[in-house]
This record gives sequence, C-alpha cells and structure tokens, in this order.
Amino acid sequence: MDLRKLKKLIDLVQESGISELEVTEGEEKVKIVKSGGAGVVYAPPAPVPGITAPLVHGPVAAVAPIAIPGHLVKSPMVGTFYRSPAPGAKPFVEVGDTVKSGDTICIIEAMKLLNEIECDKDGVIKAILVENGQPVEYGEPLAVID
Repeated sequence: MDLRKLKKLIDLVQESGISELEVTEGEEKVKIVKSGGAGVVYAPPAPVPGITAPLVHGPVAAVAPIAIPGHLVKSPMVGTFYRSPAPGAKPFVEVGDTVKSGDTICIIEAMKLLNEIECDKDGVIKAILVENGQPVEYGEPLAVID
C-alpha cells in the first residue's frame, strides 16, 4: 500500500465520525485509530513471527499511527516541502526548538515559487511530520507544536 493511499485513509478517518479503520489488501494490513486533536506519525509495525530479516524487496509493510498531542501546523497549499532554505543548509527548525508565532519553519515550493511557512503559535517543536522533498497537500499536518 503506497504512502498516498495511507494518507487518504488517515484523512478519511480524521474527517469522518468513525474512530477506527482497518484495511487489508492481500498480505498488507493497516489499522488507523483516531484520537482527538492529535497529529499522526508513522511507525513501523511490530515484528511478524517467523520473519527474521527485514524485507528488502516487495510490498511496503503496514504501519500503525501514533498520536502526538499538540497544535498542528498545516500546509496552506499543495507543493513540495523543504526543511531548509537551500540544499545542504541548516533546517529552519529541529525537534525541540522553541519557536514564536511568525518564525519560518519550512518552505513549500509551488509552481516554481518558494513560500515560507510561518509558525502560527508560540511553543516547542515536538515533531516534524513530513520528510524533506516530499509532496504535501492542502491542510496536511507539517509539524506539531506544544
């Protein structure tokens, strides 16, 4: 199951009245559990009995969501997420950094324009939910601030 399909399933759970969703496709299985007001971070599943080595080729392993309480900074647009102002440069923020409202936390490139995304709350960065260079959708959580 690809990452985009997982994100769509997570969005479906977050926007609907259901609290839990389990989907099985062939040998792949994912379970998404909704917990109020929290961001979602992907974690590898527990080891499967009988498998002694990680899979190198084949389908993507199922993942279980982990809730991180706090304020979500969401993407205001569709584009490509970048943690730093230039390749090889120091990221705008790291987990554990203290930020103030208005501080730049990342860049989203959309249609060849670099848009600085500012923090909308004072606090401490608890998690960065997107990998550098990854495409993001409108409203997708980017970071968690506490």
